[in-house]
Amino acid sequence: MKITIIGGSGFVGTHLLTQFYESDMNDLLNIDKAPSKKHAAISTLGNVLNRDLLTQQLKGSDIVILLAAEHRDDVNPVSLYYDVNVVGMKNTLAAMEANSIKRLLFVSSVAIYGLDKDNPNECTAAAPFNHYGISKWQAEQVLQDWYKSHEDWNINIVRPSVIFGEGNRGNVYNLFQQIASGKFMMIGKGDNRKSMAYVGNIVAFLAYLTSKQLEGYNVYNYVDKPDFNTNELVSLVCKSLNKTIATRRIPYWLGMLGGYGFDVLACLTRKKLNISSVRVKKFCAFTVFDAAKVASLEFEPPFTLEEGLSRMISIEFPIDKI
Repeated sequence: MKITIIGGSGFVGTHLLTQFYESDMNDLLNIDKAPSKKHAAISTLGNVLNRDLLTQQLKGSDIVILLAAEHRDDVNPVSLYYDVNVVGMKNTLAAMEANSIKRLLFVSSVAIYGLDKDNPNECTAAAPFNHYGISKWQAEQVLQDWYKSHEDWNINIVRPSVIFGEGNRGNVYNLFQQIASGKFMMIGKGDNRKSMAYVGNIVAFLAYLTSKQLEGYNVYNYVDKPDFNTNELVSLVCKSLNKTIATRRIPYWLGMLGGYGFDVLACLTRKKLNISSVRVKKFCAFTVFDAAKVASLEFEPPFTLEEGLSRMISIEFPIDKI
């Protein structure tokens, strides 16, 4: 089976390619607009917005794993979310059909549910609050419509919660970096619970679906349980880093006010900053998701959530370098 990953040069894709090699699934191709630092030998430059080139590159593939996405909180212009995430989906499907490829594994996001929802499962109505979530939901709707006339296809959709791990440079890494530097200060009460996914587990699950889930249209939330609240998460990280938790807290309204201030500063300086109103809102939100469907499968995550956190911290923030 030849596996083609579109968008495999980034954080998750690099770990996924490594996972496939370790599982002896090595007939691989990575298509990405950026070079792969770790898997250059099996990578080629491409773009989901170039349908003709994508059609040529997918020849001979048996399954496509679509990771390519615009996902940062500060993408500008916002039309890029829809160009890459939605038009990119349409181009991928057209290129697959031209090559008679009928298996697609799409990595979506729990962002389609929106914030502060009551433990949504795969059947919960979508209510995204930002352009990333809206564009991911629109991409899923493209897939839903496609499947109506392509019922012989196998489409698997995975909606992961926030993914962290070695090599991550997203919001979780930024939080840990603030704690490690001693600059972290809690915003809000810290009682909001957060679902998370360790990269070693999510790529193991993607590999599982690639080899096991061969039929039908399937949607899965992916979360590593149990869910920590923000106080528990910060306490665990502080303990691992031998740091003292700051006792002062910033009220939520003040944190949001500061976030808006950084939004203005980012606009004026045209620089991407680590603090924004969107990130403050996400940090303080309740983001817990149901993962019973994955738990009902034969899949066993290779790591506990605490093990994943410890692995990331030990590699990214070794005590002797803090």
